[in-house]
Amino acid sequence: MDHTNVVCLKHCFYSTTSTNELFLNLVMEYVPETMYRVLKHYSNMNQRMPLIYVKLYTYQVFRGLAYMHTVAGVCHRDLKPQNVLVDPLTHQVKICDFGSAKVLVKGEANISYICSWFYRAPELIFGTTEYTTSIDIWSAGCVLAELLLGQPLFPEENVVDQLVEIIKVLCDKFLFTDANIVAVDISSKTMKDFQLALIMIYSNVI
Repeated sequence: MDHTNVVCLKHCFYSTTSTNELFLNLVMEYVPETMYRVLKHYSNMNQRMPLIYVKLYTYQVFRGLAYMHTVAGVCHRDLKPQNVLVDPLTHQVKICDFGSAKVLVKGEANISYICSWFYRAPELIFGTTEYTTSIDIWSAGCVLAELLLGQPLFPEENVVDQLVEIIKVLCDKFLFTDANIVAVDISSKTMKDFQLALIMIYSNVI
């Protein structure tokens, strides 16, 4: 891939260990900071990131994703602040870490347990194996919210709590009408988690 907002692969070579294990080594361009560390910097100073930087960084992230999705045909599948590099001098942003990336083929099943927890799209939580590059857009939206809030938008550690927070923000209508989610073959366990999430939200009404 060759784009100003995607980290550049400079070189690659193979190496072996004393037990003759073969390793592929990738040499990437050097960018000194990550978006996660930049967020930590502002958090340690008890400050929010200036809006001008939020806009600048977000624009570049979506620009990089647009190239990946349309030109390269690659879905990142693990977009998060730790996987976005930032040059503190030029404020140039580069998406990195393609260990989970894949070229998605329509009709071909993919693993659903992908993407870091706080940034997982609802369809992944529901266990779909036929998703699109839109899962990266969800992750990017979560990153944008984190830049604005100074903390993750959905910082939950289990399925039910994660669904509760998503429903609170986007409302249950979204989950019932979104075509990507309606088409998912939901497992019995996930359905129970979803039902429990709704009960937790509407218990005061019930």
